[in-house]
Amino acid sequence: QVQLVESGGGSVQAGGSLSLSCAIDSPAWNMFCMAWFRQAPGKEREGVARLEPFHTQRRTVYADSVKGRFTISKDNANNTLYLQMNSLKPEETASYYCAAESRGCSFIFGLEPRVGRPTEYSYWGQGTQVTGSP
Repeated sequence: QVQLVESGGGSVQAGGSLSLSCAIDSPAWNMFCMAWFRQAPGKEREGVARLEPFHTQRRTVYADSVKGRFTISKDNANNTLYLQMNSLKPEETASYYCAAESRGCSFIFGLEPRVGRPTEYSYWGQGTQVTGSP
């Protein structure tokens, strides 16, 4: 069983920045497809960004709504995935989730430039709340 633990959520004013972390309890995580999702109250869970840690080009994909503002990255030594969020908007208030899939991004998505659907990821963290204020 793979365990994911998010941290770093909080409150931030519009235009501010916040960094989320996801600690992964698996020695094979470098082979996983890793992603961040978010879910606002009353809305469906949506993909924000994904990363294929082992890929030679460290391929990343972002939702159009966050391109240029959010950055997904990893720290191999500490088995940690990050999401740096800049220029946050109040409407991005949501619970943010770390997700992982052991099959690898290339196997699931090929060259499709999409983060993916929640059903395409097997492992999830408990979520961390991000609240944006005007």
